[in-house]
Amino acid sequence: MDMADWEKQARQQQKKYRRLLEKGDRNKMLQRLPKLHEQAFAEVDCLKCARCCRNYSPRFKQPDIKRIAKVLRVKEGELISRYLRLDEDGDFVTRSSPCPFIREDNTCSIYEDRPSDCARYPYTDEDVLLKRVQLTLKNATICPATFLVLERLLEVLPQR
Repeated sequence: MDMADWEKQARQQQKKYRRLLEKGDRNKMLQRLPKLHEQAFAEVDCLKCARCCRNYSPRFKQPDIKRIAKVLRVKEGELISRYLRLDEDGDFVTRSSPCPFIREDNTCSIYEDRPSDCARYPYTDEDVLLKRVQLTLKNATICPATFLVLERLLEVLPQR
């Protein structure tokens, strides 16, 4: 697959992806996700990309905040006031992009204790891919692995 302009292709394929995710055979898709996820991440090096960390914020849930504050040896309130803000959905997200925890070499300073959203991103091996269509469509333009999984789903599953 030509990855040279994957971002452009992902934007052009949005309608096809939506139709696939909304009308495709959910069981067949779920069955294929683990292998497609594995294949995509064999091709995509997250440390070279880091588009998610540079352009996107995960939700920081209360257990994440508690864990990260402990690791950073700060009070939860200080972690929130220094790094986070409430978004329009009432979730804590980073105040700015790129993520304040990403280093120059694209590694994460809190990797072992990162938010669960980071650990699970881009959800290409979970039913979240099918349940949260808008999120998946957005992720297809941010994460090349999501793009690859969706493209391969289109290849292996006949469209109605």
